[in-house]
Amino acid sequence: MSEIKALLFDVFGTVVDWRTGIASSACDILKKYNKDIDFFEFADAWRIRYQPAMEEVRSGKRDFTILDILHHENLQEIKKIYGLTEMSTDDDHNLVKAWHRLPGWPDSSNGLKRLKKKFIIATQSNGNIALIVNMAKNSDLPWDMVLGAEVVKHYKPKPEAYTVACQMLGLKPNQCMMVAAHNNDLEAARLQGMRTAFVKRETEHGVNQSSDLKSESNWDYISNNFIDLADQLNCPKVT
Repeated sequence: MSEIKALLFDVFGTVVDWRTGIASSACDILKKYNKDIDFFEFADAWRIRYQPAMEEVRSGKRDFTILDILHHENLQEIKKIYGLTEMSTDDDHNLVKAWHRLPGWPDSSNGLKRLKKKFIIATQSNGNIALIVNMAKNSDLPWDMVLGAEVVKHYKPKPEAYTVACQMLGLKPNQCMMVAAHNNDLEAARLQGMRTAFVKRETEHGVNQSSDLKSESNWDYISNNFIDLADQLNCPKVT
């Protein structure tokens, strides 16, 4: 089996806590509108439109469209549900940019720094370049390279989302390992010949999360967090 040269990471949910980040920003931005809003419910309602919006692109019903635009379009639907049609343009823009400011999980920054000492680390996210770069600056995420949908022009789990990313690193799929908290993402990557690492994120969707609570297959590595994964991969500690 080929030596692993690069780790490609799912970002939303695996590296960053999108639910807490969006709920916090929504609270800060929307509280002046005096609406009775459960901000975690608001985050969930926005996020649930994520996959259907990308499916329009995957299916060929629309041309490739970056995630910032999809988030903005989905927000327009959410605003109607929560009675926020009077929201200012500035607040609308700032709320969409909340996805650029998502906080990393407590182990993310240090764990990635350890993994980076031994491997190329790159994003393999559905997020667009500006979103991922701004998030990295905000949450101290030391990527070597930003890959993902805007680069490969395909949203996961389309096969090309994985194969083209590996090609851009000059590597074969079996030299790259997909790291994700989502079993379906890992399965799609494995089908393209990539190695796989599951990272447990039991509260991505809150305390009542019902999916991806554990590994559902014999992935190459199964870990509790990035520190655990770094230990399993014998990565040196950060001093």
